[in-house]
Amino acid sequence: MNMSLSLARAVADAVLYEGYLLYPYRASSQKNQSRWQFGILGPPGAALAGTGEEPEMFADCLLSPGPLAEVEAHLRFLQLQTRTAEKADDGGGFSPVDELTIGAKRWLSWDEAVEQEVALGPFSVAELTGGPLVLPVEIAEGTDVEDLGASGLGSAGSVDQGTTGAVPPAGRLVRRRRALHGEIRLEATELGNGLVRLRVTAMNNAAALPEPISKQDAIANSFIGTHLLLSAHDADFVSLLEPPEEALPAAQSCAQHRCWPVLAGPEGQCDVLLVSPIILYDHPAVAPESSVPLYDSTEIDEILTLRVLTLTDEEKAEARATDPRAAAIIDRCEAMSPEELQQLHGILRNPHSLAEPALAELSFGEPLIDWPEAKTADGSLAPDAADLPWWEPEAEARVKPEVDAVVINGVPVARGSRVRVNPRRRADAQDLFFAGQTGRVTSVHFDVDGSTHVGLVLEQDPAADLHEGYGRSFYYAPDELEPLGPLPSGSYPETQEGKEGP
Repeated sequence: MNMSLSLARAVADAVLYEGYLLYPYRASSQKNQSRWQFGILGPPGAALAGTGEEPEMFADCLLSPGPLAEVEAHLRFLQLQTRTAEKADDGGGFSPVDELTIGAKRWLSWDEAVEQEVALGPFSVAELTGGPLVLPVEIAEGTDVEDLGASGLGSAGSVDQGTTGAVPPAGRLVRRRRALHGEIRLEATELGNGLVRLRVTAMNNAAALPEPISKQDAIANSFIGTHLLLSAHDADFVSLLEPPEEALPAAQSCAQHRCWPVLAGPEGQCDVLLVSPIILYDHPAVAPESSVPLYDSTEIDEILTLRVLTLTDEEKAEARATDPRAAAIIDRCEAMSPEELQQLHGILRNPHSLAEPALAELSFGEPLIDWPEAKTADGSLAPDAADLPWWEPEAEARVKPEVDAVVINGVPVARGSRVRVNPRRRADAQDLFFAGQTGRVTSVHFDVDGSTHVGLVLEQDPAADLHEGYGRSFYYAPDELEPLGPLPSGSYPETQEGKEGP
């Protein structure tokens, strides 16, 4: 298997299960009764009825192909599996129940999910430029029965199997999955300049459901957590977040609907692309400190782990009865050693390590400390000023965001400076909307971790003066800003040439 593809799967799995089950991981939790938030391809008609999601997603991406260029697509998603707990009755049959208790074990009727992956290809890029290639995706329905004995231990079998052993089962779990019908479309267009635009479309082609379409019917016939991994041979994918200058017009011609393509796999390699329903940055990675899948990648592992450990025994029992993955979370959190817990705490990473080497040499984000009381007579930094602990009142008094400055590309930037916004690190949707806009700096902040944050208002915002008056700013790291000139005359500090501040 392609090594880059293998490494990208860890992130793809996080996407697959994002929101699958949220803390406190119990069926009685209201937020777990409205699940399946991301990457849903609903059956046709469900979105119009207001009970499901649209049936389609697509994304354009850029390829720089060689003469033997090929592309392979991996469609990955979850298939809903309804788990019904059934209790044995006196007549030898079974009756559905909300909760089944046998001995010390409990099971709740619940909706689980089954991982599905469909590998398609490889296909030559030359083949894909000849017209759209439509590939059917068919996932069979299924029913499984797990008999549960009086001891609470079960034996799994298919639907037509009887009980195993001499003791009749006290109950059973019946798992049912509906068939899914869909398709993948691949189409490539030559753009010139050695680039090809590849469009990949995922579609739910389920037959029309009887009306009115219920939410349960809609989700049972949906592709859940849908995303794609694209692997290229003799070709490189081109970043749409930070395309090279010569590829910028081609990148601007790309369109996306309900998903976003990012480079995946290790830094420096461009042969794998993740088409994700969640906005990500290029080469996303699961933090090495994260040892337990918690199904909420926007949360902090340490916080969730500690919350799990504070659940009562009854709450943990309900979570275990809700879903096997919830039981695994609790078991793994309880088994964590003090060293593993400590590993989750206090991880610091240098944000400037993402800057290009040439920019790093320019001391990206270097503070300009111009506190008069922190300087000696010759203008150099007083020996005790840099070593003063941040918690001392004197240190806090020396922080002056309204006059502090930071060096960006060799240019001092402080209140009043004009800059251009270029989001580049873990940018969210709002940051991306502001890409390329110009702003006016309102403040510069240095935090206790050694990071720098530049506050600004956007010049294109008609309410910029109002926001500045109320002290409301957008904050960016220095390497996300491009100075548009020197500090305005009279600003503090005036220049970097040894002039004193007021």
